[in-house]
Amino acid sequence: MSEYGLLSIVPPVLAIALAIRTKQVIFSLITGIFVGWCIIYDGNIFSAFLGTIQSMVDVMKSDGNTRTIIFTLLIGALIQLIRVAGGMDGFIGLIQHKLNSTKRPKSRLQMAAGLTGFLVFIESNISILTVGTAFRPLFDKYGIAKEKLAYLADSSSAPSCILFPVNAWGAYVMGLLLAYDHLDPFTALVSSIPYNFYPILTLVMLFGLIATNRSIGPMKEKEQAASPILADEEVVQTGKPMNMILPLLVMITTMPVFLIYSGWTEANATLSFGDRIWNAISDGSGSAAVLNAVTTAVIFAGIFFGAQRLISFKSFFEESLKGMSEMLVMAILMVLAFAIGNICGELKTGIYVAEATRSWLSPALAPALVFAISCFVAFATGTSWGTFAIMISIGVPLAQAVGINPYIIIAAVLGGGVFGDHCSPISDTTLISSMASGSDHIEHVRTQLPYALIAGGISIVLYLILGFFVA
Repeated sequence: MSEYGLLSIVPPVLAIALAIRTKQVIFSLITGIFVGWCIIYDGNIFSAFLGTIQSMVDVMKSDGNTRTIIFTLLIGALIQLIRVAGGMDGFIGLIQHKLNSTKRPKSRLQMAAGLTGFLVFIESNISILTVGTAFRPLFDKYGIAKEKLAYLADSSSAPSCILFPVNAWGAYVMGLLLAYDHLDPFTALVSSIPYNFYPILTLVMLFGLIATNRSIGPMKEKEQAASPILADEEVVQTGKPMNMILPLLVMITTMPVFLIYSGWTEANATLSFGDRIWNAISDGSGSAAVLNAVTTAVIFAGIFFGAQRLISFKSFFEESLKGMSEMLVMAILMVLAFAIGNICGELKTGIYVAEATRSWLSPALAPALVFAISCFVAFATGTSWGTFAIMISIGVPLAQAVGINPYIIIAAVLGGGVFGDHCSPISDTTLISSMASGSDHIEHVRTQLPYALIAGGISIVLYLILGFFVA
């Protein structure tokens, strides 16, 4: 257990509380990091100050963190290139033309955004950014709240990513399950899907609310306050839709190729081709695949737009840098989010929470409690993947020791991680969802929270039923 005990949860909880209270996310994250180092250095403020600065530098020691930050900047470059080439205007004109022939354009537009996020299940950040980039101008035009777009992007991405195993999320989870000889990683992940209630319920709720054109809680207030931009005017299609669709398609389709490539080794040469593919997916680097995919898309956009004489060699770099500069605040937030995650690792926040409750976990209550603990760990640390690593290492042995169905416990961990990630202001996916949709970050968290709580509450009830009658 963490040597810091209850103090280990203070930095993330303080950062979250300050972010909600002040709506100043950067200040809140820096404060949480500083307090964390104060705890580590026994209240020495000077050492904590130096530790806070060094922790931001140390973020770059992780290849995955560095790739994610560079990926965020390059996405800005890609969006700007698409905008300059008229791809965004062309796409808006195309979608608007389709919507004008329908009786419920707002509902159809939201359904299209939700389905896009659901179908781009190869990686959550790519899914979120694709939805935000493609649909943000149209949501503005039709007077749909930016917070609604952030919700659709966020709540359709991670749930679909965790329910479809052939992606970076599946590769990561299967890598964690390799440590257990009694489980086949792929079989275990697939078998856990029917019990993964939170992402299933989130998707059902999302598409159900779109179909019935309903909103609840703070989201309803935001939708009532939103006003359309040029709602009665036809947008002139000044660009080509393909100038947006093709670069995004290149990014989406090359990601699984790079994922397989990064995990392809000669050590598996004796296996069948299909088994080599699965092993490569399990061993591949999701962050490397995402970075390589977006880099390929930027290069493709430069060549494709250059061939149309829409940009020059000089303007390619100028516009790319302009797009990156628009992502600077997001990159800073990512650094701080990773830094506070590292502090939680130093303080062993997740391990403390998990171990503190492990001793009184009964078999019947285990699925519901594992889900609830995973929710809290992900909420406090801002990372679903970190939660998976902590809770799978506790949950799987627990299931084996007391005779619980391990697939139910794995599902509870995965669903809880996604729930906490949806609700935490310090989560990278909530940050990216806010950025991509143009929504205020804290307002995105506040408006999405009621939906997450409903799905999470129902999930706990279902896990209780499973615990008493099935597990």
